Amino acid sequence: MLGGPYNSGILATGVKNSKITPYYNYEPAPAEVVAKVNKIEDICAQFQVPLAAAALQFPLGHSAVSTVIPGLGSAKRVDQAIELFNYDIPKAFWTQLKDDGLLRQDAPLLTRDAY
Repeated sequence: MLGGPYNSGILATGVKNSKITPYYNYEPAPAEVVAKVNKIEDICAQFQVPLAAAALQFPLGHSAVSTVIPGLGSAKRVDQAIELFNYDIPKAFWTQLKDDGLLRQDAPLLTRDAY
């Protein structure tokens, strides 16, 4: 079971158009984390994948993770989480993240037939 897939919010909101300080591990995000999320957002835009969908689905690629628990403070957020979970992310998106060094080469990737 994995909690906090958005890592204190930075992987839910991103950094590109944020007017607030992005948080990572419950603290203001360090510059290197902001830069990495910025690059991930570029790839999200290229593949038309919501950053939050990628953050929510990514942990499910690992065989030790069967459940992901995002923060859900309202019915609207539950509906959003269901939509993000069901968003169809192409394998090429994950491959691009690896090719660009934004994911480890040995990171397990989610396949739709895995659940």
